[in-house]
Amino acid sequence: MPRDVEAQKRAAAEAAVALVKEGSIVGLGTGSTAKYAILKLGDMAQDGFEVRGVPTSIATANLAKEHGIPLTSLEEFPRIDLTIDGADEVDPHLDMIKGMGGALFREKLVAAASKKVAIAVDASKLVKKLGSRVPVPVEVHPFGWKVSKARLEALGGAPELRAAGGATVRTDNDNYLLDTRFKLIRDPGALEREINNVPGVLENGLFVGLASVVFVADAKGVRKKTR
Repeated sequence: MPRDVEAQKRAAAEAAVALVKEGSIVGLGTGSTAKYAILKLGDMAQDGFEVRGVPTSIATANLAKEHGIPLTSLEEFPRIDLTIDGADEVDPHLDMIKGMGGALFREKLVAAASKKVAIAVDASKLVKKLGSRVPVPVEVHPFGWKVSKARLEALGGAPELRAAGGATVRTDNDNYLLDTRFKLIRDPGALEREINNVPGVLENGLFVGLASVVFVADAKGVRKKTR
């Protein structure tokens, strides 16, 4: 296995794609690792393999179209056979932080609608405790976002409004993101629920109990972790 991280991401993503059965409805994740799954599925589709994708972001939809993957929606297929996505952190229980790419709202909806969720990561994304390396992204409505921010602080978080190039980042849903650090996440499931109870919060990046299998790539190869 090459030491190059991009090659490892590709290997993990292609291992996840091997789970796809012909005729499936597949959730298409967003991000630098999910991209390689889309490229592989595109090659398969152009060779006649029948598959339809449900994209989790505008960027993913555009990439899938560019590579010949027919698209559908949750409205047409509210139950998805398999979703393939990446993650920002994965703990030993296969709970995750996702959403540093800004697509967490749609990613969680698509994952929740899936019979199986396959996650592809390089080994750097494995952590003992969630929140060790990245904050928890929280998608909030722009109206009254400072109220939501204060409530997140009351939960023990340190939220920061995501910005890029001097401008506030907007999600595909036209909302804001509060990247929220917590000193210690003892119970990801409880924190996920507490955050989502904050007024103005649409969704957060704690993905608890959703991953069915995680493909982890490192310099030695790809290994599979199951719940």
